[in-house]
Amino acid sequence: MRNTLGTTLSRRVRAFATITGALSRTRTRTRSRFRSRFRSRTRCLSLWLASMVVISSAFVSPAVAAKKVKIKLGTLAPEGSPWFLGLKRTAQQWATASGGKVELKIYPGGVLGDEGDMIRKLRIDQLQGGSFTGIGLGQITRTTIALQIPMMMRSYEELDYVRSKMGPSLQAELDKAGFVMLGWGDAGWAHFFSKTPAPTVAEQRKLKIFMWAADPDSEAAWRAAQFRPVVMSATDVLSGLQTGLLESFCTTPVYALSSQWFGLAKHMVQVNWTPLNGATIVSKARWESIEPDLRARLLEIALASGEKTREEVRQLDGKAVEAMKARGLVVHVPTAAELVEWQKAAELSYPAIRGKVVSEEAFDRVKKLVTEFRASKVE
Repeated sequence: MRNTLGTTLSRRVRAFATITGALSRTRTRTRSRFRSRFRSRTRCLSLWLASMVVISSAFVSPAVAAKKVKIKLGTLAPEGSPWFLGLKRTAQQWATASGGKVELKIYPGGVLGDEGDMIRKLRIDQLQGGSFTGIGLGQITRTTIALQIPMMMRSYEELDYVRSKMGPSLQAELDKAGFVMLGWGDAGWAHFFSKTPAPTVAEQRKLKIFMWAADPDSEAAWRAAQFRPVVMSATDVLSGLQTGLLESFCTTPVYALSSQWFGLAKHMVQVNWTPLNGATIVSKARWESIEPDLRARLLEIALASGEKTREEVRQLDGKAVEAMKARGLVVHVPTAAELVEWQKAAELSYPAIRGKVVSEEAFDRVKKLVTEFRASKVE
């Protein structure tokens, strides 16, 4: 009985071992076949992906494959104004010259805030460019305001001469601050506009006059000339005139017309208080992300477009006055004696400007260059 039982158990153990061995060999062969198929399929997938990359690349144009650069540029210039149209022209020519690789996006009419707001956006890369007046640029380098000292210059010829001499140093200051200049801009000669007749400097001094925000030194200069400046954003001038917070402002005929400010201030004193000018700039970091060879071409386009805009604006000064006269503007032309009083008022501000609004060196250089230009004309 015991022998029979032992024999039976022995047979069952050997059978179990045989089955186990067979299963193990089967699993090994299965894993081997699976790994082989997996490696084969992986190689096929890799080859397919590689071929798709090659094929896709063949259909991507160089312009699309190259890095695109977008420059967002803000300005107070109203849409439809000569300054806006000049910037738009530059944007279109840049797009063509770069094959679509450089996009200049323009935000006009102060939709991004006053010039001070836009300068702050430039510093944190929310904007990469701007077309500013000398006041706005003065928040980057104060020397630019020296080109707008009241009644220091009398003509565009004098402005051109002074700017040609000071231009390189001003561009160097902007470069040091992290900006590239794309060209100078003119807005025309600033005149006094008021809601009520005020043809003399004595009458203008009684009115609440608009002054750019965020420039306390310039406010002090206005007060030194015995005016009553009211500080606010340029984007709030219309509402200020409507509510009586403002009674007058000093700007150019082209801007008064294009911004429609004159609609609430129908009296203008035709005295050339200051040449309102500025420049278009772009952040150096964004500019240098453009290919070097292309940068040279784009700068050439911007300079040519800016020159054309300056010529257009200078021609529009008189035309803008005539257009506003047709809509009810009354122009007051000062007598020789009244012009003397305006000059005296301007010169009262000089001590508050020299060494405070602009450096003594910049003030003195402008004065010297103007004297130098006038002497050359006498000869």
